[in-house]
Amino acid sequence: MIKMSYQRNILSFRFTLLILFIHPILGFSEVSPITPTIESKEWKNPFKPDKVDQAIESGIRFILNNQKDDGAIYDRGNPTAITALSVMSLAAVGHLPIHPNENGEALARALDFILLEKNQNEIGYFGKRGGRMYGHGIVTLTLAEMLGMGMDDKTDEIIREKCQRAIDLILRSQKIKKNQAQQGGWRYSPDARDADLSVTIWQLMALRSAKNSGLEVPSTSILEAIEYLKRSYKSKLDENGNPIDKISGFAYQPGGHPEYTTTAAGLLAMQVCGEYESPFVLGAADWLLKNEPQTNRKFFFYGTYYYAQSMYQRGEEHAEKARKMVEDILIPMQKENGAWQGGGSESGAGEVYCTSMAMLALAVKYHYLPIYQR
Repeated sequence: MIKMSYQRNILSFRFTLLILFIHPILGFSEVSPITPTIESKEWKNPFKPDKVDQAIESGIRFILNNQKDDGAIYDRGNPTAITALSVMSLAAVGHLPIHPNENGEALARALDFILLEKNQNEIGYFGKRGGRMYGHGIVTLTLAEMLGMGMDDKTDEIIREKCQRAIDLILRSQKIKKNQAQQGGWRYSPDARDADLSVTIWQLMALRSAKNSGLEVPSTSILEAIEYLKRSYKSKLDENGNPIDKISGFAYQPGGHPEYTTTAAGLLAMQVCGEYESPFVLGAADWLLKNEPQTNRKFFFYGTYYYAQSMYQRGEEHAEKARKMVEDILIPMQKENGAWQGGGSESGAGEVYCTSMAMLALAVKYHYLPIYQR
C-alpha cells in the first residue's frame, strides 16, 4: 500500500506540473498572461493551443461522447478492448482517472468498467468475450500503465491483482510448445501453437510495462519474445547473429516480407525493451524513412500509431520527420465531430478505435505514459 500510494503521489505531482504547461488540452481556462510592456509588443501567449492541441481536444470530446451508461467507451468491436484503448489514448495526452474534473471522472468510470468481473474469466483472460489475444494484450497493457493511477488504494489493489493474473496467462501462453521459428511469440488464442508479430507486440508491451510497474515478469520471457522479433526481421544473419542487410524491416511472421505496420510495431517494441542501438532497430528505422505512412496502406491507423511512437523513440532525424509527416496527414483527415474514420482494412473497425489510434500517434508531442517515454 505504501509503495502504491508513493507511486500515485509522485505521478500526481508530475502531472500537476505538466498541467501548468498543457492546461488548454486538459480543459482549464487560460492563465492570465503578464501584461506586456511597451518593450514587449511581440509577446505571445505560450499557452495558446496549436493545431495538434486542437485536434486532440476534438478527439477527446468525440471519444467521451461515446461513453455508455456502464462506463464503456466504444462504437464497434469488443467493448473491453476498445474502452482500454480509449483510456490509453486519453492518458497519453495527459488525462488520468485521478484528475478531479469531468474527463478524470469519465476515465474512472471507464476503468471501473474494464475491472468488472465479467470481463476477465477464471484463467485471467480478457479476450473470452471478444478481441482474443489482441484484446487481452491491449487491456493488460492499459492496466499496467494505470497502476498507481486509481482513485484509491483499493482500486489500485484490484488493478494490480487483475493485471498480474492477465500477465500470468500471457506467460503460460508463451510456453505452449511451438516450432523453433514461432517460439517466444503469441497468436490469437492462449493455447495457439503458432505466432505472429502483431499479436506478439501487444503481449510484449504488456510484459514490459508490467515489469516496469513491479509485477512479476521473468526477464527470460521478454528476451524470448525479442528473439522472436529478430527472427521476423527480413535478412540473413552473419556469424554474430546480426542482420547482413543494413536496411530492412519486420515481417508479419518469420520468413515473410517487411510491411509498414509490422516494421513500425517491431521497431517500437524492440526499443521499449531497451534494444535502442540494435542493428535490427537501426535497419528498421532507416527502412521506415523510405517507406512512409500513406493513407492507402493496410491498417493505416494501426501502423501510424506504431510509426509515430517508434520513430519518436529513435529520436533526431527519424523523430522530427515522422512527427511532421504524421501531423500533416492526420490533422486534415479529422472529421468535424472530432473523429477519425478508417477505410479499406479498417473500414469496419469503428471511429472510436481509429480516433484512439490517431491520438496515440499525435501524442508524441506529450509523451506522458511511461511505456512511451524515451
